[in-house]
Amino acid sequence: MQLALKDNYETVQWRKSTASNPSGNCVELAVLAGGDVALRNSRFPSGPVLIGTRDAVAAFVRAARSGELDDLAC
Repeated sequence: MQLALKDNYETVQWRKSTASNPSGNCVELAVLAGGDVALRNSRFPSGPVLIGTRDAVAAFVRAARSGELDDLAC
């Protein structure tokens, strides 16, 4: 996955889980024209965006859901 700081992603269709909480601490996803997936923090829509292939993002989501990344939490 790569970090995109300067590209403009305002025109893509962002979506977040229907299970997201009202405080806005959510990750939003958008499918890009080339098929890659963009991820951003919904609280900072103009902030940095992570870009990854569908496979890389799917692996990240699986790892997060399984608790594999829990030791990285602050």
